[in-house]
Amino acid sequence: MVNEGSGRKMKKQNVRTLSLIVCEFTYLLVGAAVFDALESEFERETKADLEAKEFAIMKKYNMSQEDFNNLTKIIIKSEPHKAGIQWKFSGAFYFAVTVITTIGYGHSTPKTVAGKIFCMLYALGGIPMTLVMFQSIGERLNSFVTFVLKHVKICFKLKNREVSQTNLIIVSLNMCIFVLTGGAAAFTFFEGWQYIDSFYYCFITLTTIGFGDYVALQRTKALQKQPEYVAFSLIFILFGLAVLSTATNLLVLRFLTMNTEDERREQIEAAIAARGAVTIDGDIITSNGGGNIVHAHNEDNPEFADLTSVCSCSCYNFCSRFRGHKQKYMYATQPKNVSQKNGQLLGVHLRDEMSDEEDTASSVMCYSSLSQKRASI
Repeated sequence: MVNEGSGRKMKKQNVRTLSLIVCEFTYLLVGAAVFDALESEFERETKADLEAKEFAIMKKYNMSQEDFNNLTKIIIKSEPHKAGIQWKFSGAFYFAVTVITTIGYGHSTPKTVAGKIFCMLYALGGIPMTLVMFQSIGERLNSFVTFVLKHVKICFKLKNREVSQTNLIIVSLNMCIFVLTGGAAAFTFFEGWQYIDSFYYCFITLTTIGFGDYVALQRTKALQKQPEYVAFSLIFILFGLAVLSTATNLLVLRFLTMNTEDERREQIEAAIAARGAVTIDGDIITSNGGGNIVHAHNEDNPEFADLTSVCSCSCYNFCSRFRGHKQKYMYATQPKNVSQKNGQLLGVHLRDEMSDEEDTASSVMCYSSLSQKRASI
C-alpha cells in the first residue's frame, strides 16, 4: 500500500513536470508567432530601404561593394569609441557591473586575450556573489516591509494583523512599478529618448536581458563629463535589481508553497491509507483506538501557517455501554499547546473511570466538539 502511494506521488510529480515543459514550449511557440506577426514585415521594409540607400551611396561615390563593406565594418567598430573612453575607471566600473549582474549589454567588450580570460574568471566569482547579495537584500527588504505593514495594520486597528505572502507580493510589485516608471522618466531626461523607449530600456536592464540596443552613458561623453549621471545609473541598476529580485523570489516562493501544500496533502492521504484512518470534517482520526493523530494542514489560509495539527480523542466507541463493563478512555492532544473553545488544555492526559451514562455523554460531546472546531497550534 505504501508502494502504491509512492507510485501515485511519483506519477503526479511526473505529470506536473511534463505539464510545465508543455506549457513552456507552448509559450515559446505563441511568442514566436506574435513576434513574427509584429516584426517580420517591418524588418523586410527596413532591409529594402537600407539596401536602396546603400546602392545610392555606392553609385554617388563610385564605390565597389568591397570598399563599402570595409567602410561599414570600420563604422561599426568605431561606434563604441564615439561615446568617449570606455576603459578608464568609470567606464570599466560600469562594464564590471554589467558583467556580475549578467546584464551584458555588449556595448563594450574586452579585445585583448588577457582581458577576455580575466573577464571569464571575474564572472565566475562575481555572479554567484551577486546572486547571494541580492537574495540577502531581498530577505531584509521583505522583513522591513513586513514590519511596516504590521504596524500600519495596528495603527488602523485591523483585526487581522498578520502579513501574508500576498501582501508582500503586492507591495513588491508596486515598488517594481515605481522603480520602472521613475527610472524611465529620469532616462528620458538624461538621454533624450522617448518615454516608451526609456521604459523599455529599464525593463530590459532590470530583468538582465540586456539586448544592448539602448545603453545609457553612451552619448556626449557622459562617462567622463557627467559623474552624477554615472552615479545615478549605477545606483538605479543595483537598487532596481534588488527590488525586482525581491518580487521574483516572492513569486517563486509562492509557487513552491503551493507545491509543498500539494505534497503535504499527498503525504496525509498516504498516511490515511497506511494506517487505516478516517476523516471527519478535515480532522484525521486513526481507527486503531490509540488516539494517535495524523497531522493535517490548514487549508483555510496556508499563507500564515506551514503546519497545523488537529485534536482528536479515542472516545468514538459507542458499543461499550452495551458490553456490561466500563471502558477506559485516554484524551490526548498533540502538540502540547492546543486552544479549545472553553479554555486552554496543556498536554492533558486524562484516564477516568466512567459509568455507562457518562461514557455515552462524553462520546457525544467529543464528537460534537470535533465537528464544530478544529484545533490550531
